[in-house]
Amino acid sequence: MTKSVRVDLQERSYSIWIGTGQWEENLQRCLDSLESLQHAFLIWDEHLDSLREAFTDRLASRSIRVQGYRVASGEGSKSVASLSSIWEAMLAARMDRKSVVIAIGGGVVGDLAGFAAATYMRGVRFFQVPTTLLAMVDSSVGGKTGINLPQSKNAIGAFWQPHAVLIDTTVLQSLPEREFRSGIAEIVKYGVILDPELFQWIEQNVAPILSRESQAMEKLIQRSCELKAQVVSSDERETTGLRAVLNYGHTFGHAIEAITTYGKYLHGEAISIGMTMAGWLAAEHNLWPRESWERQTQLLKRLELPTRCEPGMDCEAILSAMQSDKKNEHGVLTLILPVKIGEVRSVKHMGADEVRRAIEAFL
Repeated sequence: MTKSVRVDLQERSYSIWIGTGQWEENLQRCLDSLESLQHAFLIWDEHLDSLREAFTDRLASRSIRVQGYRVASGEGSKSVASLSSIWEAMLAARMDRKSVVIAIGGGVVGDLAGFAAATYMRGVRFFQVPTTLLAMVDSSVGGKTGINLPQSKNAIGAFWQPHAVLIDTTVLQSLPEREFRSGIAEIVKYGVILDPELFQWIEQNVAPILSRESQAMEKLIQRSCELKAQVVSSDERETTGLRAVLNYGHTFGHAIEAITTYGKYLHGEAISIGMTMAGWLAAEHNLWPRESWERQTQLLKRLELPTRCEPGMDCEAILSAMQSDKKNEHGVLTLILPVKIGEVRSVKHMGADEVRRAIEAFL
């Protein structure tokens, strides 16, 4: 049975459709929400040719003209060069403002396609078809789009909400193990920052989660989307500071990704290490009990996620990269740190020596 989550943003509101083996039904729901659709431009991950073909057939059977662009897998595709190629392909496809972009893939494709949609002709409609667990519970929801610069992740981007999000858990069965576990890290994050009951449920259901049981997956995805939708609906563009709570572990994690040129760690792996560092720093400053940090760390380990960097990482390089984080204000490092499981706060003016100790503890 299809489940739905509503992202309430007034005229930009949209639905997230979640199911298992219900592609046809939920695709029709998405198409029904799009008026005057005659042309679809698919942007898909190179490993998803068969899914792209299935979407092409379904759209063509409804007399929709279909064209698209194939994206190389990996964070390296979130670049100015890739974006330029997509813009040129859109022009060649004679896209107009009634066309729709359909992003089929993980967070890289979703971010890249979303930014292309946001900027082509000053904005065209698009919807997300996330195919990784990480994209399902995080990047496909909330309207953040963008590309990377060599020095900083997501440095260039725009807020551009999708028209709909279509999630089907069947694609998770073929997801490589590392990528699957990477997505679980973001779900643990939701438990730490907003929902102690979710955190406890994950602790009690590690086995069905790791075996990708469909009921467990649907529950985790739905609850994660509900939590993110609540935050996004209250602070769409990060103007009140509420949405910043979603960045727990990310200041450390993004820095780790950046200094390894986005090739050594998957996003969720870097965030798992980042949450470990941030949680340890919070415990050191008595913001939350050390027992809570240990509880978080043990859960990450049970879920087979990394909690420390591999040998050879440079502490000063990580610290320097953290100084470029988008949450910083006027050069002051801003961190999201936990005060208990289910609640975090923004902390400014944390000294470089304290942050350095947190990094060095897990190198």
